[in-house]
Amino acid sequence: MAQLNNLTNSQQDITISYFNNFYGPTFNVSQGVDDSVISFFEKITADKTTAKALAGALIYTAKAQNLDPMAVLQEFSALPAGQLNTYLVTFLNLNRIGTSYLGLSNAPPTSIYISRAILP
Repeated sequence: MAQLNNLTNSQQDITISYFNNFYGPTFNVSQGVDDSVISFFEKITADKTTAKALAGALIYTAKAQNLDPMAVLQEFSALPAGQLNTYLVTFLNLNRIGTSYLGLSNAPPTSIYISRAILP
């Protein structure tokens, strides 16, 4: 088979593993699980499109971590309303590469040499 890029097999494997969410496997769940997760998020967000996106992310992350999506949903439903965002962001970040975490702000401090060169 012809190689369509200039990467060796080991480099290509590293590249594919880095973009693991793009090349990852697809997961199938029952319609009941999908509907339960969507309805949970629809109650919280009051938007069906947002609920579907959150449900898909939760199901994908749970399956990728070999967890039962309904068990994760049960734990999320037991949380107080103010803590759900923090736990959801932490859970979704379990399956992400370190350079693309959700919900975390990483603003490095500006060097004094750069800040003094900028005119007010």
